Amino acid sequence: MDLLNNLALGFGVAFTFQNLMYALIGCLFGTLVGVLPGLGPLATIAMLLPITYGLPPVAALIMLAGIYYGAQYGGSTTAILVNLPGESSSVVTVIDGYQMARKGRAGPALAAAGMGSFFAGCVGTLILAAFAAPLTELALEFGPAEYFSLMIVGLIGAVVLASGSLLKALAMIVLGLLLGLVGTDVNSGVARYSFDIPELTDGISFVAIAMGIFGYGEIISNLSQSDENREVFTDKVKGIMPTATDLKRMFPAVLRGTALGSALGILPGGGALLSAFAAYTIEKKTKLKPGEVPFGQGNIRGVAAPEAANNAGAQTSFIPLLTLGIPPNAVMALMVGAMTIHNIQPGPQVMTSNPELFWGLIASMWIGNAMLIILNLPLIGIWIKLLTVPYKWLFPAIVLFCAIGVYSTNNNSFDIWVVALFGLIGYGFIKLGCEPAPLLLGLILGPMMEEYLRRALLISRGDWSVFVTRPISAGLLVVAAILLTIVLLPSVKKKREEAFVED
Repeated sequence: MDLLNNLALGFGVAFTFQNLMYALIGCLFGTLVGVLPGLGPLATIAMLLPITYGLPPVAALIMLAGIYYGAQYGGSTTAILVNLPGESSSVVTVIDGYQMARKGRAGPALAAAGMGSFFAGCVGTLILAAFAAPLTELALEFGPAEYFSLMIVGLIGAVVLASGSLLKALAMIVLGLLLGLVGTDVNSGVARYSFDIPELTDGISFVAIAMGIFGYGEIISNLSQSDENREVFTDKVKGIMPTATDLKRMFPAVLRGTALGSALGILPGGGALLSAFAAYTIEKKTKLKPGEVPFGQGNIRGVAAPEAANNAGAQTSFIPLLTLGIPPNAVMALMVGAMTIHNIQPGPQVMTSNPELFWGLIASMWIGNAMLIILNLPLIGIWIKLLTVPYKWLFPAIVLFCAIGVYSTNNNSFDIWVVALFGLIGYGFIKLGCEPAPLLLGLILGPMMEEYLRRALLISRGDWSVFVTRPISAGLLVVAAILLTIVLLPSVKKKREEAFVED
């Protein structure tokens, strides 16, 4: 009954005119920017975060959640029509979605992605609502030592689940931790690593780094490609709805993807990305029905399953954020930034001290998913027309929008130069094959880890054994050690590298 009462409270908050309006604006903004080539949920939220500063906390988070879902939907549209994944997890959608578009079946591919995402999003939100309260009670048992150990698990999880080289993922984590050290020491009040630059005494702006690496970096990368690489199938989108045969084949794939994504999304370090790859791998190993198109040549299951897994993983990734205050991936790290800006400390106390925000946000996820499926299928034609606009006309508007957004956060022109610098660094990461998402996690978790480490040592009077004598903390450190050991085994390392490569 408690769950029903809490959901009733949440829907009462989410169904106010103001919050419905901001959910709609978030969904539309997210889809609009998510459709633009190379810009996925991460870059979209990073760019649109400043818009939420003047809003009430509940409306701001509902709008950001809408932006997140909208950008996820928009990312699949770009992947299918332009062969350009809007986000890392859309890489798998490209394989069969783009081939369907080439065969004149872009409409059913887009519908399959939308319906799979909607179903998975609803199930993922239900799981979040069911498990949030018990996990919050567990989180109340956590002290500084437990939180520090949990963050160690999170950072190692980010290394394990990051695509590409382990060494590069580790380097990104360390760089993020180092950037998090810039600013004023909490205990002594002394500026460190600021190099006598006054603007750095408060640390490097989190929004500026995120916007530079994921916004400007992607723009520079897109500009380095020729227009011939962006073939858009605008005149081949005729029928939108999948056939009865398509639906029959899609349904089991969506169920498998949803189950997998819901489980893997909770993992720290990018479970939503891993679930998309895993869902596609499982579908490839499932026997083809008579007359079914082979994978890699336009199989609708190759679109529906990864999109369902990705969306379910996106929903359940809110579980560690809302219950423990730990962002499991880079997008959730941005949500932590948004909550901190509105003076909300993410963690178990959110449910007890601010239940309207907690349950209102969960209820808004159902509303946001419903809005997207109702809005996006009829508006597919508009998004397609948007993709025909030459990129040379689009990118100056995006650059200007980013600059205005980052300036408005602190009314400081220094942040604009920081965005430009990290845009070049982000492009360098792309050319070097480094995944920058772990950097963002390191940047967010670094200062929090330092604070919990100092607090734990202060309570224990400098006794480092506090981390292994407390059962939960010791258990988490054992999990971290096992994760690190397993991933360094040669056979596992080889399998991991193969998992992130698709033929």
